[in-house]
Amino acid sequence: MASFSKGSQEAFAELFSRYKQPLYGFFRRRLADHGYAEELTQETFMALLRAPGEYEARATFRTYLYAIGLNLLRSHRRKAAFRATFLGSTDREPASHGALDTDVMMREAVGKLDRHDREVLLLREFEQLSYAEIAELLQMPVNTVRSRLFRARTALRDLLSTPVRETVAVGFPRYEERI
Repeated sequence: MASFSKGSQEAFAELFSRYKQPLYGFFRRRLADHGYAEELTQETFMALLRAPGEYEARATFRTYLYAIGLNLLRSHRRKAAFRATFLGSTDREPASHGALDTDVMMREAVGKLDRHDREVLLLREFEQLSYAEIAELLQMPVNTVRSRLFRARTALRDLLSTPVRETVAVGFPRYEERI
């Protein structure tokens, strides 16, 4: 990043190739539409291109990049909420037919978590950020990160361990068939 801020285009190419997939995954785990994930990934790198001198070496580059991405994601969600409220459109997409049931169950369970706990869980488990990096990114004490992560993991375990309710059509007897 230091080379890029001095004008090296090769340094930016290296940063882009190293962080494009992790950053895309960051957005993909938070958005149902992969198109928006791609768009926000590009916007994050565009923001980096527009202001290369803004980076201060007090944090790791990864934390800095995710902070930009998190701000763009928050902005995207505010715009989506505005559109849904006033224009009646939503940015949700139905689950794809090829999605595995466990992936769908996991996404739904994670979606039911408190938004702060969910963000800490995703940053730790999927982005592999340290407690200190998460604390800096979300501007909260490290012990708060630890307690939110514990709470999120416990809630997620509870959500995933509850048995799925069976649906039986009204008026039809329930039979078990063994083969």
